[in-house]
Amino acid sequence: METCSIEAIHDEVVLSVKEKMPRDEELLKLADLYKAMGDLTRIRILAALVQSEMCVCDLASLLEMTQSAISHQLRVLRQAHLVNYRKVGKVVYYSLDDEHIKMLYEQGLVHVLHQHQ
Repeated sequence: METCSIEAIHDEVVLSVKEKMPRDEELLKLADLYKAMGDLTRIRILAALVQSEMCVCDLASLLEMTQSAISHQLRVLRQAHLVNYRKVGKVVYYSLDDEHIKMLYEQGLVHVLHQHQ
């Protein structure tokens, strides 16, 4: 690992960056957001919901998992404000919470695909 061979603190850079840094509370929320996305099943659910709103039964079929397992992961995604839902009779449809979630997913995927070229 490369490190500086001398200790040279660039005060003007440190001060400038410090003034622009988000508060720790905001960074903690951001870390929690990425933690919620940091699971294969949850990211697969998000990948599906980028394409279309889907009910729990459809997600379970698509991902070849039980409805119970899907519901558990959807609960985590809901708590992180990554997905929302609507009920139509006895059917619950899930979708991405907003366009920001789609952008996070798509930009992450672009980054991953770019690294492997």
